[in-house]
Amino acid sequence: MHISPTDKFFITADAALRTLFTTPHAAQPCPTLAGDSSELTEAEKAQAGALMRVNHVGEVCAQALYTAQAFATKNETLRTHFMKANAEETNHLAWTRQRLDELGQHPSLLNPLWYAGAFGLGLLAGRLGDKVSLGFVVETENQVEAHLQSHLALLPANDHASRAIVVQMKEDEARHAMDAQKAGAAELPFIVKTVMKAAAKVMTTVAHRI
Repeated sequence: MHISPTDKFFITADAALRTLFTTPHAAQPCPTLAGDSSELTEAEKAQAGALMRVNHVGEVCAQALYTAQAFATKNETLRTHFMKANAEETNHLAWTRQRLDELGQHPSLLNPLWYAGAFGLGLLAGRLGDKVSLGFVVETENQVEAHLQSHLALLPANDHASRAIVVQMKEDEARHAMDAQKAGAAELPFIVKTVMKAAAKVMTTVAHRI
């Protein structure tokens, strides 16, 4: 189905407003580990909250990236691909926000900045062509998957709720990378991957605290 430039603009603006200023709703129930409750001390809640805040920021950025890439492409099939992945990332956004609330922690105060930066990167990748845009997805999702794996070692051992969320997110991100690879992703230059890792390091370090 063809979507006019005006409709694309309003869809994109609506996505940004929903991500930043409304409570996200998941299409799938939040992952849980049956029979395992998470009894945490205040220090453990703070530790888990900081990590889940970083993960929530990652999902804010995912919303921005996929929305920008869907906006940039002229290929309607690829646009549908990006929006499908974006809808699945909305589950992650809702789950991480819910877990933050349960832990009594706040989302990053810089979410509008993170969203704007990620949207700009997604738009740039999209303007460089569909294969590059898909390559950007592959590298982003691979880095996110590795990042989530590291969080499994950092979360409190008895925070079963956060762990279940992170495990499911990790599986989904790996699938998104594989789907983008199958769709024809180009391999990004080493320097681009290095810059992406450096930018992600800045974001995760700051979001851990703010």
